[in-house]
Amino acid sequence: MIIGPVFTREAVLAPRRPKHYFQRVVYVTTLLILMCTSWLVLNGTQIISNLGDMARFGAVLFSFIAPLQLACVVFMSALGSASAVSQEKDRRTLILLLLSRLTNSELVVGKLLASLLNTLTLIVASIPVFMLITLFGGVSLDQVLRVFLVTFGTSLVAGSLGSTFALWREKTFQTLAMTALAIVLWISIWEVVNRGILGTQFGNLSCQALAVCCSPWHAILAATRPVFSSGTTGDPIAWCVYVFGAVSLAGASLLNGVAIWRVRIWNPSREVRPGQQAAESESIWGVEHDLTQETGQADEAARAGHVDSIGRARQTARSKHREVWDNPILWREVCTWAYGRKVLIIRLAYLLVAGMAGTALHWSVTSGAATDHFNLQIIPAAAQPLVPFFFVSMVIVNALAVTAITNERDGQALDLLLATDLSPREFVFGKLGGVLWVTKEMILIPILMCCYLHWAGGLSFQNLVFLVMGLVVTCFFVMMLGIHCGLIYSNSRTAVTISIGTVFFLFVGVATCIYMMVSFGGSFQTQLLPFLSLILGGGVGLFAALGARNPSSAMLTASILLPFATFYAITTFLLRDKEGLVLVVVAAAYGFTTAAMLVPAIYEFDIAMGRTRGDGED
Repeated sequence: MIIGPVFTREAVLAPRRPKHYFQRVVYVTTLLILMCTSWLVLNGTQIISNLGDMARFGAVLFSFIAPLQLACVVFMSALGSASAVSQEKDRRTLILLLLSRLTNSELVVGKLLASLLNTLTLIVASIPVFMLITLFGGVSLDQVLRVFLVTFGTSLVAGSLGSTFALWREKTFQTLAMTALAIVLWISIWEVVNRGILGTQFGNLSCQALAVCCSPWHAILAATRPVFSSGTTGDPIAWCVYVFGAVSLAGASLLNGVAIWRVRIWNPSREVRPGQQAAESESIWGVEHDLTQETGQADEAARAGHVDSIGRARQTARSKHREVWDNPILWREVCTWAYGRKVLIIRLAYLLVAGMAGTALHWSVTSGAATDHFNLQIIPAAAQPLVPFFFVSMVIVNALAVTAITNERDGQALDLLLATDLSPREFVFGKLGGVLWVTKEMILIPILMCCYLHWAGGLSFQNLVFLVMGLVVTCFFVMMLGIHCGLIYSNSRTAVTISIGTVFFLFVGVATCIYMMVSFGGSFQTQLLPFLSLILGGGVGLFAALGARNPSSAMLTASILLPFATFYAITTFLLRDKEGLVLVVVAAAYGFTTAAMLVPAIYEFDIAMGRTRGDGED
């Protein structure tokens, strides 16, 4: 059986967990709240006089919720599959699975489907909500079918991508970063194709049709549009949505095929030496000790006589060993390959993404769109390539911060560090400094792009200072968020999911509020009450994720104020007024939340780690 017992076990155990039902209830309830909020905003700002107004509302609501669900599905599928496999590798249980009778296909496909089980369940649970939207009019059942075809296909590809990277790479940070960068490259490349930069015609397909066939973003946008048939030919763009379903299935099959072929070559990651392999083959005949000893002596003699060994011995005799800094945590993060040498691959991939974002920014500057200050677009042309790039940078920084703690815990090195004379301040600031050093490119390159935009005339000096300060505050927030989640959650998969999930849903929440305000425009007074339920729900969810394990009055205050401050900053930004006030609100809200996570990590380290002192301790 190709699925195997790994998926069967997850399918049997998942319905026994309360969170399996809780997640579905929260997800469906959130979609319904978004639907009701949109209706209240529309009803409070516009007059609905006929069925045409209702149909237009249904079409706008459908085109808003479908891409939102796709974004959530891509995140949950990629992160869920990557973290599920990485957890097996960090806990050394993947080796046990490889030693069992499981075939490669049962291991790879079974683990993939087991990690996608919750995501696929949420997609199925949302079908009745999308069917309700058709009652408003303006949306057909064919559109709903195409949307879910794209959603299921994208979920399968994103999950396969995360699973394949997790089976290939050894470090969790490498897996998460490469998965995020691969998804961004996937969408960015086909965005370039859609704009006709590489050509306007590819055989019988236009550049827009080809982008729909291969890009999930353009496929979901095409799926939400109604089909206008012309005779018997129909709409060619609509047929490209079905082609995307076939392309996504082929892509997932290719990724899983590579993983099935290479899983036992990639794992274990270190190759067995020929001398050790020969010794193990002879141990069957009962001469393991003597043969190993002889082989070891021969190897040592060969190494001692090698010219590199002689030169190294002479250099060691006349040179001193490297001195460790006063903070050994920071020294290890900065002076050693603490996260593996393959971090260089991540940097190269990030530089490729940065090059594409920089090219798009330069194109908007040379075309005059970035410097057109009379353009009344909500999202300026220069910000369209920069905002996704900034978001990916923050996700990578946050991923390194949380895995800096979870890797120590899973490698059983965290208990050894806690048994030393290291103070909590040295540990926490050492990790923060190491994250800042390793991800320096993810912090400096966005700032340099902002400086280039100012040099080109797209930003005033005042707005440049505001933007750079906002990026710095957000950077420290996501770093401390990762450290905080890594400390309070003992399960690595839970810590990674909540840490990166908080960054993702904060970004999605901001984008959702902006889109709803633009689509169902009105005054601030009429929008405040409908959005109040979303703000309170976001505050409760933020406190449940960050403060339930280690509650404090500061964390409760930060969880309540952060959604309100973000909403106020959004409305002020949309009014294009008081840019300095936006910075003050954002810096105060996110800075206070950072301090609320940092202070307990330093002064209440034992409580943050969930440790209790013994009776004999002071």
